[in-house]
Amino acid sequence: MDLGKLFSQLFRVFGRRAMNAGINKGIDMAAGKGKGRDQMTPAERQAARTAREAVKRARQAARITRRIGR
Repeated sequence: MDLGKLFSQLFRVFGRRAMNAGINKGIDMAAGKGKGRDQMTPAERQAARTAREAVKRARQAARITRRIGR
């Protein structure tokens, strides 16, 4: 394996991790309307939890759909 392929592979791995972390952070911010957990009311915390669970189910559905499509 040459050095260019190795760097390319490492860049893809770390780039994917960074992208996923950014997406997850954005979803959490949108679900919580930009507030920290300590600044939310109990109702807001419940709504944020429900939104995160909905996102989790949507990701699972997308994963299953991709798997079926192969």
